[in-house]
Amino acid sequence: MPETQLTKSLNNQLSSELTYVDKLTTRASNTWLKWEKAEKGWQKKVTSYGNKLFERIPHEEWGLKSIPPLSRRRKDEELKGGKEVEVVFPGSVIGEEKVKAALEAFAGDERQGFHTKWMWWSIVGMPISAPMALLPVVPNLPFFYLVFRAWSHWKARSGSQHVDFLLDNRLLKFTTSSKLDLAYRAGGLDVTMKQLDQEAQKLSEKPPDAHPESGASNETERMLLTQSNSRFLADQADVPELEEQVQRAVKQVEKALRAEKELQEEKQDLDSVNQAAEK
Repeated sequence: MPETQLTKSLNNQLSSELTYVDKLTTRASNTWLKWEKAEKGWQKKVTSYGNKLFERIPHEEWGLKSIPPLSRRRKDEELKGGKEVEVVFPGSVIGEEKVKAALEAFAGDERQGFHTKWMWWSIVGMPISAPMALLPVVPNLPFFYLVFRAWSHWKARSGSQHVDFLLDNRLLKFTTSSKLDLAYRAGGLDVTMKQLDQEAQKLSEKPPDAHPESGASNETERMLLTQSNSRFLADQADVPELEEQVQRAVKQVEKALRAEKELQEEKQDLDSVNQAAEK
């Protein structure tokens, strides 16, 4: 997840001021957490249903949202400072060129255009849902959801533009990590968290490998990350919020793979029927 480590570096470098949007977002997040803790009532139902909707938001969007927007001040400071932002990745799983290609895709016109399109569609839907505020008892949830989606797409587009800026000005430094290698390899192994922590401790006592593996093996395609080792990955990357993002991404990828497998099986069954009919 190179974009998450990128987020950590950017926020560490430039976290001096909170904008009005940041403060409003923090307030909304605290309110949501308070509602989640409710034992019953409409607040609990709202957060339960809302969290299910959040699970459907693509993990790529969550990753881009976590990258701070590129303000004029931030752009000037990054250019004048010339300090590179570190992108950490597991070298035994993916090569540097593929990591760079993935970031270029996140920063491309197609990605930015996608978020711009759906940001405006969400804005257009706000006036349509506004009359529901006249209903008693509960807040106008459709309106607030559209507000959230418009903000989410704006944040994702802003993150994409920031990545594009960093790529254009060669301000990214690509670094392999043996700890992330371990976290990804553990996804296909039957190991406990204690064993993973012990292996991580051994790695911390060794000097970094000057010639890491560059990626790509000829093994059968399989999931390298699982929900069970998401916390270990977050710990090794030193990004606590990464745990939830990994769990969300794993769920979405597993669902997509199941759908693809079912589609292939249906196609094979249909081909078999057609062949039998021709005989």
